[in-house]
Amino acid sequence: VLLQASGGGLVQPGGFLTLSCAASEVTFSSYYMAWFRQGPGKEREFVSIINRYGSVADYADSVKGRFTISRDNAKNEVTLQMNSLKPEDTAVYYCAAAGIFTRLDRMYKYWGQGTLVTVSS
Repeated sequence: VLLQASGGGLVQPGGFLTLSCAASEVTFSSYYMAWFRQGPGKEREFVSIINRYGSVADYADSVKGRFTISRDNAKNEVTLQMNSLKPEDTAVYYCAAAGIFTRLDRMYKYWGQGTLVTVSS
């Protein structure tokens, strides 16, 4: 599965961005899709995951209530809507695909190339 993330950029604190991840695989709907991020000098961390049908999602506590994950299986796309952005959200954001519903990055077989989000005034 080839994953292509896009939508990153520079935004002021309190602003919003929408990240998208396009998948090449025709069986996209069989994968659980997630977003991870890696901030400067930090380890990669889980952000959000959505189940195969788009009916169940999970979020890291740090983004809960501010970020929303969604997917469109007809378009082979997963989206992360990020609101009320904070400087600590600055990171490279990666989309990833797995066969199970998990926060563990080692369980993800397919990864996008990452898109940089910078939150700064």
